[in-house]
Amino acid sequence: MFGIAGFGYAFGADEDVREVAADYVPDPERILRMGYRTFHRAEDGVTGTELAARAGRAALDRVGLAPADLDLLVVAVSELPEYLHWDSSAALARELKIDRVQTLLLTEGCACGVTGLGTVAGTLAVQPEIETVLFVAVNRVSEFHRNRMTVNTAVHSDGAVAAVLRRGHPRNRWLATHQFTDPEFCDWFRTDYGGALAPVPPPGWSAATAPAGTERVHAHFDKSPRRLRAFVDALAARSAEVIERACERAGVDPGELTHVFALNESEDAIADVARPFGIPPERTNAGLAAAHGHMGAADQLLALGQRWDAAELTPGDLAALTGTSIGMRWYCSLIRV
Repeated sequence: MFGIAGFGYAFGADEDVREVAADYVPDPERILRMGYRTFHRAEDGVTGTELAARAGRAALDRVGLAPADLDLLVVAVSELPEYLHWDSSAALARELKIDRVQTLLLTEGCACGVTGLGTVAGTLAVQPEIETVLFVAVNRVSEFHRNRMTVNTAVHSDGAVAAVLRRGHPRNRWLATHQFTDPEFCDWFRTDYGGALAPVPPPGWSAATAPAGTERVHAHFDKSPRRLRAFVDALAARSAEVIERACERAGVDPGELTHVFALNESEDAIADVARPFGIPPERTNAGLAAAHGHMGAADQLLALGQRWDAAELTPGDLAALTGTSIGMRWYCSLIRV
């Protein structure tokens, strides 16, 4: 169907977790135990659209294309956009100076940078005239709305990854995408203020001191260790299930997997996803996660691209891009290197 011809990246400024964690949380040792060394924080005034444009231009330059060569522009946004009632894909097209291009905006949290590949495959299936796609996944934390170190069990980071997708390209070929959602948990990790129900936060509220996202998780299970443990076990089982079902959809044996690229979480969390398939840490994104932080929808494509650019992938390798996102949504796309 399509393969990835080249990648491009854009990051906020590097921040040392050890040096700045106390600016975000009263218990910085808890953050340090997650294993992150650095994360990226965009300078004030640098928008998600600007990061996406930098990554997009870098990817196009790498494969010798111009924005005018694109048939489709896809933007996957995992944080709040610059404005409400606003199309980030149209804004990126304007930034790249493209006229009358087909665009697509994806906003399903951390999942859309992976599930969006399946969406692109569907679009190519029904529009044979589309040959070249620029797919950009971007994460730019709004620190007014969220504390990047208390959203969940990750340090959230600012950056973008872009991939040039070309119909029939022989390398980094998309094979299949699978996903499923458990809607019981759809309120977890939401941003409470800024939407239609609560457009303005109450007096004195600040993201810096608001309750951590994990508090809503514990409250859901009435702080019962037994119920929480059962959910953690189910979480791991579903992570394996979605990879297995993606393999079934692609007609490949899960034993063929050579790499698993999950969310940029702790080394232990990534190992839990990879372990059922016998994938060692060096064939995951564990090292990259510690250096980059959690870049929302960009995590898995970033790992694939950086491993490919570093010649750490071999033609024929099979990589699972997988994770868990708001919804709660489990998802996986398979890439044949």
